[in-house]
Amino acid sequence: MFSNKFGRFLFGLYSRKAAAVCGVTRSGFSWTAVCKQRTLWLQRSACVETPRSTVPCHTSVRSASQTTVDPDEVRRFQSLASKWWDEQGEFAALHAMNDLRVPFIRDNLLNVHTTRHPGKPLAGLRILDVGCGGGLLTEPLGRLGANVLGIDPVEQSVGTAQLHSSYDPDLHDRVCYRACTLEELSAVEEEEDGQFDAVVASEVVEHLADLETFAFCCSTVLKPGGSLFITTINKTNLSYALGIVVAEQLLRIVPSGTHDWEKFISPVELERLLESNGFSVQSVQGMLYNPLSGAWCWTDSTAINYALHAVKLRDDPQPDQAEESGSHPEEHTAATHS
Repeated sequence: MFSNKFGRFLFGLYSRKAAAVCGVTRSGFSWTAVCKQRTLWLQRSACVETPRSTVPCHTSVRSASQTTVDPDEVRRFQSLASKWWDEQGEFAALHAMNDLRVPFIRDNLLNVHTTRHPGKPLAGLRILDVGCGGGLLTEPLGRLGANVLGIDPVEQSVGTAQLHSSYDPDLHDRVCYRACTLEELSAVEEEEDGQFDAVVASEVVEHLADLETFAFCCSTVLKPGGSLFITTINKTNLSYALGIVVAEQLLRIVPSGTHDWEKFISPVELERLLESNGFSVQSVQGMLYNPLSGAWCWTDSTAINYALHAVKLRDDPQPDQAEESGSHPEEHTAATHS
């Protein structure tokens, strides 16, 4: 009975606009109290900032470190490294998310790459899975035919991923893992003008120390016209209430302390960041998790979780465009990005 009541409460809360929600629900949860608690916490955090700094806290975190790795996040995931493939454990929601994110990646890539390979639709494509963890998304992409490299700064997680994939002979030639950071990999790939057809960062950016470095490195490792896929959490009052208070503290869907609301990013801010690093955002779709059924579904609202697909713009004009502009310099215009 409690779960039914809580389920009705949860979806009722989700369907309202944040500004219109007030008062106490039957379960004793107060939206107003949550918002006040978060506001007070943010005010206290602001007080410790140096008065001479005019840069907001969240901006300095993302732009000053020049590394995507947050040591606190590494330590947290080190303690969870052996639990990646427990489908009923701490990562159950990520297992369930594959029902949305795998088709999202597959279908968008097939729209760009028209060559068809029956049974292995992503054959011939090289994909980088950033923050792969135990390989929950790496493996299904490999089974679709792609050559997938999974990277993660947590060596224990990479060990778990390697062990699990070793049980599937179909993955031996398609999936490999490396314990390294995105910026370390991009330093190698930079001289080769990108080697990947797609980069995937699913439930990763909300754990990174520097999103500017992340976006720059993604552009570096991608081929021109390559795709970037991101799933993450919006920065709203609703995402704080449901993503942290409910998911971590009440329902224990994920371990307490997994998320830091200050690291969440809105679709608008993420799109602006990507466009400044040579990407064009193609689509943004809202995602919703039902804790009662343990399933994800697409939704029109991006207030909590969302998926984004962006494409790296081609810097150079196509050969026929270059020839045409060379023959008619007076009619020269900027190359159209695809």
